[in-house]
Amino acid sequence: MSATSLGNSCVIIAALLWGTTGTVARLAPQLSPIAIACVAMGIGGILQALLALPAILSSVSQLKQQRSLLIFGAGAVAIYPLAFYCSMHFAGVAVGTVISIGSAPLFSALIENRLEKSALTTQWLCGALVGVVGICLLAQLHAAPSAVSSHSSLALPLGVALGLLAGLTYALYSWTARRMMMKGVLSRAAMGSTFGLGGLLLLPLLIVTGAPLLASWRNAAVGSYMAVFPMCIGYLCYGAGLARIKASVATAITLLEPVVAALLAVFILNETLSPVGWAGIGLIIASLVIIAWPMRSKVSD
Repeated sequence: MSATSLGNSCVIIAALLWGTTGTVARLAPQLSPIAIACVAMGIGGILQALLALPAILSSVSQLKQQRSLLIFGAGAVAIYPLAFYCSMHFAGVAVGTVISIGSAPLFSALIENRLEKSALTTQWLCGALVGVVGICLLAQLHAAPSAVSSHSSLALPLGVALGLLAGLTYALYSWTARRMMMKGVLSRAAMGSTFGLGGLLLLPLLIVTGAPLLASWRNAAVGSYMAVFPMCIGYLCYGAGLARIKASVATAITLLEPVVAALLAVFILNETLSPVGWAGIGLIIASLVIIAWPMRSKVSD
């Protein structure tokens, strides 16, 4: 298996794990979206740092040289889950996930284009266009009534705005981690230090909002799952992928996440997916094929 194929596969595994987060979070309604965000990325990030500790210690000098990227990325890591889970809270699991993840490849490509002067290839533009049409169609899956009825009419617009913020911060920390790797920092050190520092930034909020985690076994199980599987294992896979493929390609592959989230929302949370939504899923999958696999011989860095 080539390095690029391995990178693609690692990111796909990460996207599959991440796609479960919205549905699992709904299994513990006593937990606020802020508490979910803090336990998922806070504890998950610290676990990543602990697992990557040998690599981090061996890369201290390189990390010091790249401290601006590290601090910037850690800040984005701390903001991302707060925006992401609050977006799902206001707009519903499917729409919140679609907007957050669907916008990330566009932000990622724009960041690379503006900061690295990286050209937007025809293949990427075609794939992104197909993906954007797909997420627009999938966004026709409106939030379940129970998710929105208790909020004002501003709930959906607020959820969309928070989703865009999540997409931007997701693209930012992907780019900073990738840049550190390109400057000689080990993949595990770059991801472990970024997420470990981001997790530490979330700990004060976790202390304030995390009491319901100890209120029941279900809440504790949900918190543990979120920290260990999507956030720790998922981001270990994502880091391995980023070491082999460009951030814009990696974030594009994660368009698979809203597909998983939408399907779980339909079959487990009883949200409704129209024929237009199913067409959106098909287009998103097509965009993955266009963006990732045709470029594998070209993207080896």
